[in-house]
Order: sequence, then structure tokens, then C-alpha cells
Amino acid sequence: MSKWLSRLGLLVIVMMMITACSSKTGGSDSSDGKDKGSEILIGTLTPITGSSAKMGEDMNNAIQMAADEINAAGGINGKKIKLVKEDEGCDPQIATAGANKLVSKDVVAVVGGYCSGAVLPASGVMNQADIPWILTAANSAKIPEQGFKDIFLLNSTAPAQAKSAAEYMVNKFGAKKIAIINDNSAYAVDLAERTRDEVKGMGAKVIAFDAVNPEEKDFNSLMTKLKELKPDATYWTGYYNVGGLLAKQFKQAGVSGAFGVGDGSNDPTIIKIAGPENAEGLFVTTTPTPQFQESAKDWIPKYKEKFGADPGPYSAISYDGMKVMADAIKRAGSTDKDKVIKALNETNGFETFSGPLKFKGNGETATSNFVVLIVKNGQMTLAQ
Repeated sequence: MSKWLSRLGLLVIVMMMITACSSKTGGSDSSDGKDKGSEILIGTLTPITGSSAKMGEDMNNAIQMAADEINAAGGINGKKIKLVKEDEGCDPQIATAGANKLVSKDVVAVVGGYCSGAVLPASGVMNQADIPWILTAANSAKIPEQGFKDIFLLNSTAPAQAKSAAEYMVNKFGAKKIAIINDNSAYAVDLAERTRDEVKGMGAKVIAFDAVNPEEKDFNSLMTKLKELKPDATYWTGYYNVGGLLAKQFKQAGVSGAFGVGDGSNDPTIIKIAGPENAEGLFVTTTPTPQFQESAKDWIPKYKEKFGADPGPYSAISYDGMKVMADAIKRAGSTDKDKVIKALNETNGFETFSGPLKFKGNGETATSNFVVLIVKNGQMTLAQ
């Protein structure tokens, strides 16, 4: 019996050695072991639930479309992309949980990210795991200010948008008295503060700088205050679900001046919420939507055919995000995180819908891409 047990123990040790060796050498060309045989796992973190779920659906559709095209063309270095989708919910806790799930599922990279307030804590999770992440909507300047080497933004940041908003209000409307409203979210406060500074720098006066509760529906007290102050322009820096209500009540209360919103409110839904008559003349500062990009005119019908709907404001940039990430992994020749991050940093001239892409040292896109839209006859049109 003792001899039999000795032989059994020796057999177990040998089998453990074989297993250990095979786990180090088999099934992956990556030093971090995240390739799953013939697949490369890439995560998405977008709002699947909550008031911005429509944005998340638009973004995920575009990311899926890009991944399908890449796979149909042979994949990345012979491996097919498999998307792993988690919820950001425009909520810090939901986003952090989603980020941790992506890490636990061994994704090699992430594409997406809509609400800056949710992305900020989630980016810390990704950074701890050294996972490269291309953000395709969230653009608070606080994100690159963290100094994380693995976070890259396709959407220009708040300082560029604040400058666009201030210049449009002061130069277009001759505004000397401006009201700025936010919802206390990280993105909205950041954009509001930077717009305030830009407005002051142009010699105009900020006569109101207020925050509202995004859970409320009645903003009568705010409208009464604004009506008394008689602003030349009012700028909302939060999201479209509240932006539509504000635009509606602004017009109905007879507040003076123009009403505008930031890119968090850039969705046709804002016109439906406000009502076309109340949304008429509303201006929007935003990155170019596909409808206003000449380079996307042939892409839009393909998107509509695949998903039965028009692309959303962040569809094209999310499509680009997946393509950029795939290109970086291909150039890296591996899913090794450091190699992919290095390849992303070296991106120079990759063609996107917004033009050739290059990243600055802090992960921001090198060229500002903000435009101004205006609602005319119930439709968003290019103003500037």
C-alpha cells in the first residue's frame, strides 16, 4: 500500500508540472494570457439602463457593427473579436461594478463610456488592471487630468466645448448677460465652470450660475428667476432628459434670449421632450454627428439597414473607437496591454469620420472637433 501511495503521489506531481507548463505556453500569443484561443475579448461600458440607455444602445450598435466588419475581414491578426458588454448606467456605482466585471472576464481592452461622472471612478478600475480604454463620448477634462496612461479620448474635452459655447453666445447673439445651469454631475459642473470662465474672459457677465435636481420635473422657480434677470443667452450643461424640460419651460415662461445645451443633450429626443415649437432655435454644442459628416454619408444607410434606425449622436465616434482599438492591437501584434497602449500612443493619421487621428501625450485627441447645431423646423441643422 505504501508503494502504491508513493507512486500515486509521484504521478500527481508529474501531472501538476505538465499542467503548469502547458498553461504558460499554450493557447495564447499574449504574455498576459487574455486571448481566448481564436477570440479576443473586448469590453464595452455604456449606459444599458437608466435615462441615457438610448445613448448606450446607439453606441453598442455601432461598436458591434465595427466588430462584425473586422471579423468578416479576418479579424485581428487571425483572431475574431468577441464583445463583452457591461452597464455604465450613468451612475458611478453601476459603472464601477461594470468595470470590475470586465476585468474579471479578462477583456484585453474596452471601448465606450458615456457619462463622465460614471467613467471617472470606472477609469480607476481599468487603470489598476492596465486595460487600455478608448472613450467615445465622456469628455470631462478631469479624466485626462488623472494622468492614467491607458485612457484615450476620441471626444474633445470640456475646455474646447466651453470655448465653442462662449464664442457662439457672445459672437452670434451679442450676449452680454449669460445664465449657466448644470445638474451637479461631474461632466455638467466641469463644462459649466469652464464656460463661465470663457464667458468672463470675453467680457460678458454671468448673471446666474445655478444647479438643478435632475430628478425634478418642474423648474418654475428657476424660470421665474431667469425671467427677472433677462439673460441674452442661457446654457444648459447637463443631459437631454432634463434639457428638453428646461427648453420647454424656458419658452413657455417667456424668458428672454437664446437657449442652448451641451453635448450631453445632443439627441433628437430633446426636441420631442421640449416639443418642436419650444425647441425651435435651440442651439447645441457637440462633436459632429454622422448626419453632418461628409465622410459618413455612405455609412449611415448601412447602419440603418443593420439596425432599422438612424445612428445616434455618438454612433459614428463609437464605430471609430472600435476600429482604432482593433488597429492598435493589430499593430502591436499582440494583446499584451503595454504593447497595445504603446500602439495607441503611436496612432498617427488613422482615418476616422472626423479626420486623421492623433493622440496627445495625455490621451486626448490632438484636434478639437466641436461644432454648433441649431434646431430649425423641428430638425437639428448645422449652424457652425
